[in-house]
Amino acid sequence: QVQLVESGGGLVQAGGSLRLSCAASDRTFSTYARGWFRQAPGKEREFVAGISWRGFTTLYADSVKGRFTISRDNANNTVYLQMNSLKIEETAVYYCAATSLGGVPRTSAGYNYWGQGTQVTVSS
Repeated sequence: QVQLVESGGGLVQAGGSLRLSCAASDRTFSTYARGWFRQAPGKEREFVAGISWRGFTTLYADSVKGRFTISRDNANNTVYLQMNSLKIEETAVYYCAATSLGGVPRTSAGYNYWGQGTQVTVSS
């Protein structure tokens, strides 16, 4: 079964940085667009960033532009999310996603593969 496995979450102080990784178990994923979403308690899952399969196109939520960077290493079937200047309100479970449906979607409905999520907690 194809899997996406996130890692790199944890506890960080406001203003700090974390780097999330998402490894895919199947090389087919190197040809899929990938994305990162997050979901805080009591809130809907929201788009954070997306990247095309070759990495030529990257998209970001307005709230993270200039602070977060999405990248990928297709040789290792891995996507990364570098998060800098983290804010307390960005505490959430961060999910990795992949899509075989085309494009670089900004909505969760556009992705058909999901990881289990990794917790990111930003403290004051």
